[in-house]
Amino acid sequence: MKYKKIVGSMLIVSSVLLFVGCSSGTAKKTDDSKKKDGKIEQVAKFGIPQEIASIDPAKATDKVSFGVMNQIYEGFYRMDEKNIPQPAGAKELAEVSEDGLTYTLKLREESKWSNGDPVVAKDYVYAWQRVVKPETASEYAYLLENVKNGKAIMAGEKEPTELGIEAVNEHEVKITLDHAIPYFDSLLAFPSFFPLNEKSVEEFGKDAFNTSEKVIYNGPFTLAEFDGPGSDIEWKYLKNKDYWDEKEVKIGEVQATVIKEASTALNLYEDGQLDDVIVTGELAKQYKDDPNFVGEKDGRVVYIDTNKKSKKVPFDNLNLRKALYYSIDNKAIVDTVLGDGSEAVNGIVPKELALNPETKKDFVDESGKYKTYDEKKAKDYLEKAKKELNTKEITFDILTDDNDSTKKLAEYLQGSFKDKLGIKTTVTPVTKPIRLERTDKGDFDMVVTAWGADYTDVSSFLDLFVTGNSYNRGEYSSKSYDKLIDEARTKNATDAKARWKNYLDAEKILLEDDAAVIPVYQVVEGHLRNPDLKGYIAHSAGASYEYKYLEMKK
Repeated sequence: MKYKKIVGSMLIVSSVLLFVGCSSGTAKKTDDSKKKDGKIEQVAKFGIPQEIASIDPAKATDKVSFGVMNQIYEGFYRMDEKNIPQPAGAKELAEVSEDGLTYTLKLREESKWSNGDPVVAKDYVYAWQRVVKPETASEYAYLLENVKNGKAIMAGEKEPTELGIEAVNEHEVKITLDHAIPYFDSLLAFPSFFPLNEKSVEEFGKDAFNTSEKVIYNGPFTLAEFDGPGSDIEWKYLKNKDYWDEKEVKIGEVQATVIKEASTALNLYEDGQLDDVIVTGELAKQYKDDPNFVGEKDGRVVYIDTNKKSKKVPFDNLNLRKALYYSIDNKAIVDTVLGDGSEAVNGIVPKELALNPETKKDFVDESGKYKTYDEKKAKDYLEKAKKELNTKEITFDILTDDNDSTKKLAEYLQGSFKDKLGIKTTVTPVTKPIRLERTDKGDFDMVVTAWGADYTDVSSFLDLFVTGNSYNRGEYSSKSYDKLIDEARTKNATDAKARWKNYLDAEKILLEDDAAVIPVYQVVEGHLRNPDLKGYIAHSAGASYEYKYLEMKK
């Protein structure tokens, strides 16, 4: 164990001992600056709820990893504070053909990698081809399915070099699509579409993204003191002096510490050792009216999935799934378990993600109120399931992340299933990287999970549950559902009205007809933030936060 880990652990333990019971709501003022090369440099300190699972744009799958990559890499575009894509690696928005199938982008000639190499068109070509290579096994490769030949390459039917992206010259990229993608501009700001420095990646091979020292960066920050995915609890972001827009980056250093217990995070915040922490449950309720409390609504929906291919638990039985579906009281969960302003949901798509192209009504308002709480219905469906399964007892395990909010939700579910349905369960909390690994392998019964919008379109959620999608970890399969999603992607890609109806009909099948997953709540993340810290941007779609414009104003 490295010295920094020992110090970090002692700091956390000491803070708990010294500050338990502290509830003033006012953080101590500390000097968030230090000297570097004789100059005063601003420093910001964040409490992070989970370890980094990956810093590989082709392999990352979770919120924390995407957030990290948004600081250290940069693609054609970056999202602004209103979730609108703006030119970043590209010097202007793409020139798009009339049929929506061809995008031409010109790169900033001043953009560099942190090793001094220029960022050029072939860096994008290399990175995109790497994502779709079957051997990469990228779970986000499906986002490139509509890039010309993307689907065939992923199926091993064509070579990666046939992907519809080409370097016209050093600073111009041409992208060709098989079908128009209405939200393609948003994808060009998403980490899976970021460029990579081929020389660096190929030099280190499978170890290319294991530590911060082996990675070459082109974002506003470089990563430092990162010792490996899934285990490191402390790392830093250092201002990238080679970044093309370096003058806009005011903060010199951002320090990140993984803290999973909200009470520990609170103590460190009140002692001035952290500038931003996440609070949940009782602490969120207690601090909700504090002037430094910030409730950030994001495009994440927490939901429950069941392993429909399990050999231990018969989750392929529709009546069993419906019994569990109707037994969960979403409102009680957000009111009594969370208390941070998160909102109970009736569907899998979050509010404020997409509007009807004609009526401008929110998708959530036009879709049905599918997830309701009805204890009588739940018991009736359970009795039907027991008869069909010829069993008197059903037991299973609930897999969850080991942070405060999801652990408490899993424990609530455990009590609820026992009290309302007589079902006995166990709860297994694990680190996020382990939870992702287990669900990837199908090694779970039930899992508490979440999905955040990767881009501002309902397909970001509803495409997940197509048969064979890498994120369809419960292995739901419906021919009628698949047909609707395929029509929305292809035949109706440029028919906004028909495409909208495809997705409305698909959500009905997923939830009302098949109870395939159980939506619970849309996340509002409760933060306590140093009032001197300005310029933090939270995104409801794509990478969820932005440090580029941070500034410590005293």
